[in-house]
Amino acid sequence: MLRTILLSLLITPFIAAADDYQVVHGWPKVPEGFVLGQVSGVDLDSHGNVFVFRRAEHLWLGDRAATELIKSPTVLLFDAKSGALLAQWGENFFLCPHGLTIDAEDNLWLTDVELHQVFKFTHDGKLLMTLGEHAKAGTDSKHFNKPTDVAVAPDGTFYVSDGYGNSRIMKFSKEGKFIAQWGTRGDGAGEFHTPHGLAMENDGKIYVADRGNARIQIFDGDGKHLGTWKDKSIGRPWAICAATDGFFYIVDGGDQPGHPIASVPDRARILKVDATGSVVASFGSFGNYDGQFFWPHDIAVGRDGSVYVVDITGMRVQKFLPRK
Repeated sequence: MLRTILLSLLITPFIAAADDYQVVHGWPKVPEGFVLGQVSGVDLDSHGNVFVFRRAEHLWLGDRAATELIKSPTVLLFDAKSGALLAQWGENFFLCPHGLTIDAEDNLWLTDVELHQVFKFTHDGKLLMTLGEHAKAGTDSKHFNKPTDVAVAPDGTFYVSDGYGNSRIMKFSKEGKFIAQWGTRGDGAGEFHTPHGLAMENDGKIYVADRGNARIQIFDGDGKHLGTWKDKSIGRPWAICAATDGFFYIVDGGDQPGHPIASVPDRARILKVDATGSVVASFGSFGNYDGQFFWPHDIAVGRDGSVYVVDITGMRVQKFLPRK
């Protein structure tokens, strides 16, 4: 009986507590028969168009991963307004795509959690930099263990959340030289349990979605702990975006288990919070209808207020606009 009830939750719409945004139906537009697969990363370039990072024909289930590189293009570029597919690249290169960040020069920073590497590409897919050793995890300054995300400062200094294995933040120079690191596995201030997403303000503050500890931690550029947002209202943050409107947008992925019906899904929503971490708007709920999420994984916000969310298990990217 319990299994029947839980299965029904997967096909029954959840009513969001607050619907401050509305989904844009029919966005994006992909060719007939085109399958996105698991979509892990999203960000916007300087033109306002949308890059997504996907796993295509590969599935990552945590305990078993593919061993052959993804043959299909893994990086897709969509027109923000029409949703048309503008470009695609990244075939025969990645094993398990994860994070995507675009810097001020429109370079893409991509992480692969099975290759244990971080890559920098030009807008059109030319490789500029590689950090980490191919498919080899480690704990020193030249290795990662399932790195999840990148944040890039205005001066080119960048930070890597490293990640599933090492639970630390690493700082590098613009040229890729290791500078410093902080954090270890734990639940104290400055410790992490799966630092899963990063965001950076113009003043250099770094916001870490400390997923396993169900909180956001805030640091200066040298790793000094400045504060923590931890409250039932923000749930379990999987990703965070610092938007140009002065607010932060958080993916509350909730406590979704490895198997979708192992427990009742409690949250799968997007939160808009102010500089104190207080929620000012929210939208979304668990489900597979338009405007709902299964495993929301990453988020990006355009200058026009559009919000883009990628869904790992839902295998899609959705666009939302504020309700008028």
